[in-house]
Amino acid sequence: MRFGAVGLGRMGANIARHATEKGHAVVGFDTREEARRAVAIEGVDPAGSIVELVEQLSPPRIVLVYVPHGPVTEAVCEELRPLLDPGDLIVDGGNSHWADSQRRHDSCAAVGVHFLDVGTSGGLEGARRGACFMAGGEREAYDLVAPLLRDLAVDPEGALYAGRSGAGHFTKLVHNAIEFGMVQAIAEGVELLQRSGLELDLPSLFTNWNHGSVIRSWLVELMGDALEEDPDFERLSTYVEDTQEVKWVLSWALERDIPTPVISDAQEALMAYRDLDWPAAKAVALLRHAYGGHPVHEAGDTDARR
Repeated sequence: MRFGAVGLGRMGANIARHATEKGHAVVGFDTREEARRAVAIEGVDPAGSIVELVEQLSPPRIVLVYVPHGPVTEAVCEELRPLLDPGDLIVDGGNSHWADSQRRHDSCAAVGVHFLDVGTSGGLEGARRGACFMAGGEREAYDLVAPLLRDLAVDPEGALYAGRSGAGHFTKLVHNAIEFGMVQAIAEGVELLQRSGLELDLPSLFTNWNHGSVIRSWLVELMGDALEEDPDFERLSTYVEDTQEVKWVLSWALERDIPTPVISDAQEALMAYRDLDWPAAKAVALLRHAYGGHPVHEAGDTDARR
């Protein structure tokens, strides 16, 4: 399949690389020339603009969008829509608010262009080696891109038609909320272990837990790897980056009187971590960096707090 990819950052570039290795042809655009050059040497056809990207595709055109949610996604979709023909497809693979995705779907449908909101999970490694996709929109639109998503997924079950418009991004945001709770629990466990007074080999312990224990998971594996590199977290600041999306789910739940104590506590902890010398905070920062490439800050770095 030949498709376009707008946004060649951490996720988009890895998706493009993975697709070329699977035999797909990718036309890639990013506003940064260095990003276009980086993927061009790995087989992606670079485009100098979104107009040029569309011109290099044949109907039905499929364009995957992996740019930051909010105004950037809005601007890209607004530029793409009039360039496409009826039957073409825009796939928003970022973490947009599901209500924004529903609105974009409706504006595209008005001119006959398909729009899918596709939640993408698996972090940077998943984008490069095999991710998890959940798609919202018309089934007809999903069927156009399903062969590509199955190729890019960790296995065929990793690509799912989740339901009507908004379902892809809503389910991904609930996924992220669950992730917050799991990360917080692992981080608190690390602090308990570090403060036990026992001489524990934490990397070996986390490796042990990932072989048959009931908490075995990729997050446990990543935490073990991080502890191997820096067992005492001495070089890290406690400042944890927050991309804000989980707050959308919490607000939605609050309006409907749906209790979410674990997720709420995890979100509040993320904010509280910023001003304390807290080992659990450093564990959260390391995990978020490991699976999502979110920045970590060195001890004494005050720029992030400004």
